[in-house]
Amino acid sequence: MLTRRNAIIQLFQDDDPETVRLVKEQLAQGGREIVDELEELVAEPDLTVSQHATEVLHTVLQQDAKEDLTLLCFFFDDTHNLEHICWTLSRCIQPEVDTRPYKALIKDWGRKFLLRSSEAISSRERVTKLVQFVHDELGFCGNTDEYYSEKNSLLPWVINMRRGIPISLTLLYMFIAERAGMKVSGVNLPGHFIAKHGSVFFDPYNAGKFLDRADCEKILCSQRLALSDRHLEPATPRQIFIRMLVNLLYLYDLQGNREKYSQINSWLQVLTNPFLNPRRR
Repeated sequence: MLTRRNAIIQLFQDDDPETVRLVKEQLAQGGREIVDELEELVAEPDLTVSQHATEVLHTVLQQDAKEDLTLLCFFFDDTHNLEHICWTLSRCIQPEVDTRPYKALIKDWGRKFLLRSSEAISSRERVTKLVQFVHDELGFCGNTDEYYSEKNSLLPWVINMRRGIPISLTLLYMFIAERAGMKVSGVNLPGHFIAKHGSVFFDPYNAGKFLDRADCEKILCSQRLALSDRHLEPATPRQIFIRMLVNLLYLYDLQGNREKYSQINSWLQVLTNPFLNPRRR
């Protein structure tokens, strides 16, 4: 008797491209319930079968991630875990990347940083230790060569390449520090995202440079804006998430990628429209 698995394998091996396409579409409709089955097919020695199964698996994982992120947007508030948001966003854009090893890596870095920072007393000392670990030892720095790339907003790529934009690097500093019991906040300056610990401001994009109020004034002055105390307040998770999406929206607009632009814009609309977001009514 022909099993479902063997039937799918035979259909994937069919010479008719239309038959294969229809099978893949039907399988993708099975959603997360067929992930285990697809993973088994990905392991098949037949490269054709493995490739088709991989494509369907990535489609299913991407659909699943987009549904998760849409729900998060509808019910988003400032108790949400930013790191979880980052991983979900990565799965939406790069479904082929397994985020679990990266989570484990950040956890390991947090433990290592805790050992390096345990003797630091002041906020400035702790920031110095953090910058030495993330920038000097791990090698994270600003991506000046490919600043306008979606990859800079995806934690797995940032971790692999040790490059990022101000907001993604700040988030990485935040997540590593958090695991060591150190509170680092993002600061949503117009034009340049920076970090804060206690009363100490620093710039993860520019090698962790310490910033004073005059430095922040210069950042805003270049945009013909006057610095106020509200600019220096810690950004909320919602503000950070919105800025992440706005960055991607700008990139996709530059690229003329209407499909991705529309998807990002739909999430922004839910986050910013109180009539769509129940938590903001």
